[in-house]
Amino acid sequence: MLRGSKVGLRARYEEDIPVLRTELYDDVVGASRAEGVPWRPITPGSNDPRLVVDDKQQGSVPFSVVELDGGTLVGTATLWGIDNHHRSAHIGLGMLPSCRGKGYGTDVVAVLCHYGFVVRGLRRLQIETLADNTAMLRSAERNGFVREGVLRSSHWAMGEFLDEVVLGLLAEEWKPDVKG
Repeated sequence: MLRGSKVGLRARYEEDIPVLRTELYDDVVGASRAEGVPWRPITPGSNDPRLVVDDKQQGSVPFSVVELDGGTLVGTATLWGIDNHHRSAHIGLGMLPSCRGKGYGTDVVAVLCHYGFVVRGLRRLQIETLADNTAMLRSAERNGFVREGVLRSSHWAMGEFLDEVVLGLLAEEWKPDVKG
């Protein structure tokens, strides 16, 4: 497990899947804002790739996020779009609604930076988030990410187009305070 100050990132367990399905993916508004595709219900027991990990797939590394005190599941984290030639990847995370606003997101981003830069040897990490997602913007900027641009009206969610912010962080700009 990778450890931050508040959370750990570990493999996805079978018992995580029903919780994630109910609390993250069955939330039409939240899933519509987080995903790049229209929301649709997930059949219980299906092998939906957002939930069930395919260890053979090398371009994405999904984690379950747990509290260090007690091991309670609090969300998901993913290093995705991994490009070994350009040594870059994207960061994504989703916190369970009851676990938002507790500083977990900032810690998750820090641990993913450690994983990307130290464990994987990447040079650049990128985050794309909706312009009104102040929690994600704050978590990214607290970890040194820089706003690189705005993709105007690029995300369709719940009947409207929304702006996305692109943030980037280079390995030499990163200031680690996370121990793996």
